[in-house]
Amino acid sequence: MSTSDPDSSSPCGDCFGRRAFLRDTLTAAVAIAGLSTLGPIQELAAMEPRRAGGTVKYPIPATDSVSIDSTNEVIVSRSGGEMFAFALSCPHQNTALRALPGTSGFQCSRHKSRYQPNGTFISGKATRNMDRLQITRDGTNIVVDPNVAYLSDEEPDKWAAAKIKL
Repeated sequence: MSTSDPDSSSPCGDCFGRRAFLRDTLTAAVAIAGLSTLGPIQELAAMEPRRAGGTVKYPIPATDSVSIDSTNEVIVSRSGGEMFAFALSCPHQNTALRALPGTSGFQCSRHKSRYQPNGTFISGKATRNMDRLQITRDGTNIVVDPNVAYLSDEEPDKWAAAKIKL
């Protein structure tokens, strides 16, 4: 009797398929559970109007959360003791990303690409992580430059460093 798993001595032909399905399902459940630990999604406005080509300033949230500044096309995410700023558009085809309700992860509304709160790609048609924006700390605020984006596949070191440890 043939089996799907050449290393298996079991006469069960579908055991490997079931194991792979269960493994993949468990992996997805763990990723979703990790996303669900963050707080609510909020609309965010810059503390001061952005001048042409300039930076924007936001208060550091007290707890893990996601805020979206649709005027300046910036997503601000606090997760696990770190702050991130992202471009509002999906790296796949520049469609606006949305925060997932109750999870604070992100999803492209067009092709359903999904991302963790730190911008790491989970699944979908995108081929890379979300674009991180240049971010610095100024006391109890963060300063974001929406004109300076780091792409994980082109500048992996700068992308990894584009965060603030709280």
